Amino acid sequence: MSRNIAVGIDIGTYQVKVVVTETKDGKPPRIIGAGMAESKGLRHGYILNSADVTKSIRSAVAQAEKTSGIKIKKSYLALGGVGLQSITQSSSIIISRADSEVTDLDISKVSDACERDIPKQSIVNRKIIHSIPLHYKIDGRTVLGRPQGMKGTKLEAKTLFITCIEQHLNDIIDALNDAHIEVLDVVTAPLAASIVTLTKTQKLAGCVLANIGAETVSIVVFEDNLPISLEVFPIGSTDITNDIALGLRVPLEEAETIKRGDPNNSNHSRKKLDEIVVARLSDIFELIEAHLKKIDKNGLLPAGIIITGGGSGIATIEDMAKATLKLPSRVASLGGNARDGVKDATWAVAYGLCLFGLSEGGEDISGISRVKTGTGKIIEWSKKLIKQLLP
Repeated sequence: MSRNIAVGIDIGTYQVKVVVTETKDGKPPRIIGAGMAESKGLRHGYILNSADVTKSIRSAVAQAEKTSGIKIKKSYLALGGVGLQSITQSSSIIISRADSEVTDLDISKVSDACERDIPKQSIVNRKIIHSIPLHYKIDGRTVLGRPQGMKGTKLEAKTLFITCIEQHLNDIIDALNDAHIEVLDVVTAPLAASIVTLTKTQKLAGCVLANIGAETVSIVVFEDNLPISLEVFPIGSTDITNDIALGLRVPLEEAETIKRGDPNNSNHSRKKLDEIVVARLSDIFELIEAHLKKIDKNGLLPAGIIITGGGSGIATIEDMAKATLKLPSRVASLGGNARDGVKDATWAVAYGLCLFGLSEGGEDISGISRVKTGTGKIIEWSKKLIKQLLP
């Protein structure tokens, strides 16, 4: 009996989540265990106290080991926080073969050229996590499909690079190593979440996935089944909790309960509460709208906005998103995959990591190039285009 196990670890500012999945004899993946712990030692995704972070990881891993019956030694890691950044770069090369046919070598060369031409100031102290070819041109004409085998003189490529602060990445990997967990690979959190929250139809039509975390909001925009932009904003659902605590003069714990509950069951003024929540949600969705305008996609994403993360539990969030962005809006769901404590889309990142890990070399997940890691350092970067995101 063939059994494959994959573990995903999502280290957020508010919680650490661990999901364990398995496949047997070619059957679809299933969740066999999960663990969660309060996240300590981080702010906006950065490590402030590595010992506290390691302790939180160990606690969540211990729960996942207990529920799955698996000793966890290796995992896939999600990287989030305000340090994530996307850069789009276009470059061109002269096709190398005498018969003018495009080969894999030319694809590699033009990818290298795109990376080389990134403005130096844009990647100081940064590492490339993913490189995603968006399109190719041969002699100025856009190529539909693979350029290999076609003929011409000049090959152009437009590539999306997703980067992170190198020190942040190394700190996170070191914290996992201190918890005796080897990091097999790294995926940015927004892309990991997209694997289990978006369908291929949505990504083909065009959509934006918004992950509303405790201290950050990350968005990734899809079109033609590829991620075309990623952005992280230093605002999150904790800001709403703080606003409620100040506005209603209640403890933070009560403010969090009010935020996630039915306003009709609160002893406080419904009008006052709505004003507080709407004001902060407006800030969040206005930032998203500004980014969509910047990349000329405002109002042009037929599949709309899909909301995930801890902040997705706010009662009025779908209506606010729809009104502000003038797009279809819904809260993401893990559907039939919800079990063993994995109940909602706040687990999407950790579960998406598992599916990424179980895919054969990642070939089923479009746009997500793989990052090989070991002993806390990146040792190899793959630039292979991955063709299909899991539905």
